[in-house]
Amino acid sequence: MRIKLMVVIMMVILAGGGLLSWWFMERTEWDTGVDMIAVNEIVKEAELHWGSLDRADFSGRTLDFTVLSLDEQTLFSTREGLTSSVHEAIRHRDTVVDVMQGDTPIGKVIIPNNSGHAAEEAAKQLFTTAMIIYLLLAALCVLYLIYINRTVVRPFRKLQHFAHQVAKGQLEVPLEMDRNNWFGAFSESFDLMREELAAARQSEYEANRSKKELVASLSHDIKTPLSSIKAVSELMLVLAEDGKQQKQLRTIHNKAEQIDLLVTDMFHATLEELEELSVTLSEEYSAVITDMVENVNYYDKITCSSIPDVMILTDTRRLQQVFDNVISNSYKYAGTPVRIDCQLKDGYLDVEILDDGPGVHKEEIPLLFNKFKRGSNADGQAGSGLGLYIAQHLMNQMQGDISCHNREDGFTVTLKIRLA
Repeated sequence: MRIKLMVVIMMVILAGGGLLSWWFMERTEWDTGVDMIAVNEIVKEAELHWGSLDRADFSGRTLDFTVLSLDEQTLFSTREGLTSSVHEAIRHRDTVVDVMQGDTPIGKVIIPNNSGHAAEEAAKQLFTTAMIIYLLLAALCVLYLIYINRTVVRPFRKLQHFAHQVAKGQLEVPLEMDRNNWFGAFSESFDLMREELAAARQSEYEANRSKKELVASLSHDIKTPLSSIKAVSELMLVLAEDGKQQKQLRTIHNKAEQIDLLVTDMFHATLEELEELSVTLSEEYSAVITDMVENVNYYDKITCSSIPDVMILTDTRRLQQVFDNVISNSYKYAGTPVRIDCQLKDGYLDVEILDDGPGVHKEEIPLLFNKFKRGSNADGQAGSGLGLYIAQHLMNQMQGDISCHNREDGFTVTLKIRLA
């Protein structure tokens, strides 16, 4: 539609230029003849003053002319370069009039032919008209090129750039196009494709996140009963006297150890997404800590002081995992009874978990909460170096904190649980 409009405009300009040329030709009076009245006046004046033409009054005469004697001597000329012989005048088609005295010719008056000048003027006007038409067409072509660049080339380049961005996976920026561009439906389809790709990517991300979160959560949860099974089997193995029973208990313990290694492998597979473990905070009575301690007291080595009766802000499932990791470390590396003391301090319930083990080197304490970091006292002990790392992450998600320090007679881990 727009191309047809531009063709129509160009045809109108050409037709208008033709009509304008015709109008100029019709309006212009091409005076190629001779004003005979003026010629007669010139001849009459020459006749009156023949022999003393310098006294003749030729002022006000618009025609150029030359006065010749019969022997073609120039007696008077209005300007230089005019015809000076009858033969030349005939060749140029000039007007030649006799100067008479009575019935006897005494000279000639030659008036130049102006048809060449008229043709030159006509050519100039036609050239001017043609230049106007050309300039109008050139301006129209420039405007059309600007229009094509703005409505076709620039949107196409924007589509090309958008396609490159989509190919690179950048699906957040929408495709913005002018309302009346030629690629309206095409660009809308491109943007719909981008939205669908973004939605598909988000769905895939959510699915992977849920899967990895489930694996990580199950890995944590499986470790707790596994620790209990290993602890009970070790205790029963010590107490068992029958050789067959000891063999069976040793098999149970070995299989539990094997499962623990497999769970650790699952842990490693989802390690990068451990920070995405969901934490749902709720207000709970501090008495839930008693049950959490009992769940990990399978060696019957934990003594817990009275817990202040307050409301705490926590996720009981995640807090249980923190107790599991911290106390299992005490069992593993200290091998001593564990005491738990609780006190209120600065809007938090501080839970101190104390053992009587050798502790860790002072310079290693700031590194214990790093991923895969294990103290030098962990040599020969199974583990992945993730327990305290996960515990710190979960405590921070529950708006609390965890810290540790050496004592003269052991090692202490402090959990700061936010009060509701």
